[in-house]
Amino acid sequence: MSITWAGALSWRLQQQLLDPVGGVSVAEVVRRLGAVPAKEERLAELTVRLRRAQSRPDEVARALVDGRLVKVYAFRGGTHYLTPEDGGAYLALRAAGRQWERKSWQEYYRLGPKDWPGFRAAVREALADGPLTVAELGAVVTRGSAYRHLRPVFDEGAVTLSKALTWQGDMGFGPPRDGRATFQRLEANPRWAGVWDLAEAGPHAVRAYLHAYGPATPEHVHYWLGDGLSAGRRRIDGWLADLRGHLEPVEIAGATAYVLAEDADGLRATQPTDAVRLLPGHDPWVMGAGTKDARVVPPALRTAVTRGADVVLRGGVVCGTWSVVRGELRVTWAAGHGSPPRTSLDEEAARLGEVLGRSLEPVVTTA
Repeated sequence: MSITWAGALSWRLQQQLLDPVGGVSVAEVVRRLGAVPAKEERLAELTVRLRRAQSRPDEVARALVDGRLVKVYAFRGGTHYLTPEDGGAYLALRAAGRQWERKSWQEYYRLGPKDWPGFRAAVREALADGPLTVAELGAVVTRGSAYRHLRPVFDEGAVTLSKALTWQGDMGFGPPRDGRATFQRLEANPRWAGVWDLAEAGPHAVRAYLHAYGPATPEHVHYWLGDGLSAGRRRIDGWLADLRGHLEPVEIAGATAYVLAEDADGLRATQPTDAVRLLPGHDPWVMGAGTKDARVVPPALRTAVTRGADVVLRGGVVCGTWSVVRGELRVTWAAGHGSPPRTSLDEEAARLGEVLGRSLEPVVTTA
């Protein structure tokens, strides 16, 4: 198959529920994207709601409370929303490197490989009655002499130690309490499918990526699962090789990318679009491909996008940035991308205003 990048990005917009905007559940949006960054709840909320034709405020937070989503440390060590059914696949990849067995970890935490099963069990037992803050969790776990030496670690927030516990599926974030983060047992969620077997998790994660972010090159897959989850280049190459019979090569502007064979007909039939969309900073649209991908993020805009600027897409390409200042939607349209599409920007301003619950007046400048 030979297509253009305009056609490829148009198909990807469909897959990511951006053109047309989806009518699926909150959990399905997250499942389709694989992971939604959760460092800032405002951004996570916008990522999901701007992909839903009908949405309500705080729906992501409610999905965490009722177990339709889980929140854990995942890609690049940051917090992400995942689905409880698929989340264990990504955690399996993140845990495959067994970072907690590194010499530096053992020396700092005074926990060797043989100590972790008991330590993990103590954490799960401490969380048996419900969510706890880090300080509360530390107070319970360090009562016993075996882990008393970790009290200063918990007093300092235990961020790195908490990452290893989430990667292994022992706990995830619970609903905040009085502005403080809490942790809860993942297995207390009846929807939680557990941490997957790595042999099944790897191919599943590759397929999921290609379904949402394809057509993609092997380097894209390495960026997402290798740089993102430390899955290991050799493992990823092996998963790609195992899936070879389920992939179709796509020639795009002289480069070879891949799509799932089951998606090939839909990709082939997709026509380029000029659809305009407003997305929050660090949205999966740009993070999934990587800000180095100049077909999605032009070099002139890369610094702003990497720093988390809210972005304007046209046909899937970042063509500008936006911000809300009082009652104005201030759009900075990048030079070299044609004239700003005023009608489409007006329509997107109205849609964003509905999500934010306020009227927005578009103010467009070109830089």
